[in-house]
Amino acid sequence: MGGRNLVRHAEGMTIDLGHHGDAEATEGLIDLAVNVRHAPMPEWLSAPLAESLTKLAAYPQEAEAVAAVSERHRRTPGEVLLTAGAAQAFVLLAQALRAARRPVVIHPQFTEPEAALRNAGHRVERVILEQHTGFRLEAALVPEDSDLVFVGNPTNPTSVLHPAEEIAKLARPGRVLVVDEAFSDTTYRPGFAGEPESLAGRRDLPGLVVVRSLTKTWGLAGLRIGYLLGPADLLPRLAAAQPLWPVSTPALAAAIACASPTAVAAERAIAASLADDRAHLLGRLGHVPKLTVAGAPASAFLSVRLDGADKIREELRRRGYAVRRGDTFPGLGVDWLRLAVRDTATTDAFIEVLSEVLEERP
Repeated sequence: MGGRNLVRHAEGMTIDLGHHGDAEATEGLIDLAVNVRHAPMPEWLSAPLAESLTKLAAYPQEAEAVAAVSERHRRTPGEVLLTAGAAQAFVLLAQALRAARRPVVIHPQFTEPEAALRNAGHRVERVILEQHTGFRLEAALVPEDSDLVFVGNPTNPTSVLHPAEEIAKLARPGRVLVVDEAFSDTTYRPGFAGEPESLAGRRDLPGLVVVRSLTKTWGLAGLRIGYLLGPADLLPRLAAAQPLWPVSTPALAAAIACASPTAVAAERAIAASLADDRAHLLGRLGHVPKLTVAGAPASAFLSVRLDGADKIREELRRRGYAVRRGDTFPGLGVDWLRLAVRDTATTDAFIEVLSEVLEERP
């Protein structure tokens, strides 16, 4: 996958847009490279999945899943398009919107949107957010005449959560604004009942398409289930680029279960617990010398800058820990690493090993 997505960076460095954290998480290593939650599957999810395996002789029927997702986000069924994961959603957008004249991707962020655009023949323009601003979005940075814009919120790999109103400034007639909210269900704000800064329920913004994933919180990366929320007059164009029966029967069962009030309540509780684990990780990292955390992390991972991070990553692997390299994200580089937020015991053990590695460096 990576070979076709090698892109020359402005500074002359080649970036592999097809590289992902699972390539780092070799069996036998403690996985801090993949930002998927590791936890047993709850019965309300495992039971429908098991039952769906008895129905595989029939072709998938998506109406119930579409209705469940639309009800969760207070949308009409015509504003929901189910996909085989968020990655397929990016491909559909790139293929269906080939007429876009000036597509822009806001980096650093998940690399699949740009890879999908390039593979569809688009000439991609980048807007690079800066470390000194905390990697925060400023709508004014995006060219006025861009007619297709991609932004992540919260952003992978920095975990920065942009204000919804700042992203909303990017919406306008004649432009498709794609907001990747694959990690929105991992965000938490005390006293706020829902997902802070999510635009999933906004129907008033012209051209807004929100990409969602069920992969991260519920550990369903292998099942491939996600969806798009967007204008009812746009989604049929994207659906036309899909193969027949694009989402499997087990994936549809997962979509129904994960859209339920039980699932949403569980997500909120998990997000609150995750916030505590993230605060613990940030506290421990605050005592690591010459380490800088990117922005204000708000999700299940964060990025850190360390001189010689590429060599530190290799030494951590030798000592049993997999972390995600940062040089494949435009806007970061070889001195960056992405770390998944894990439980406090895993964090404490990792920080001890990281400290040892740093103390032994010349």
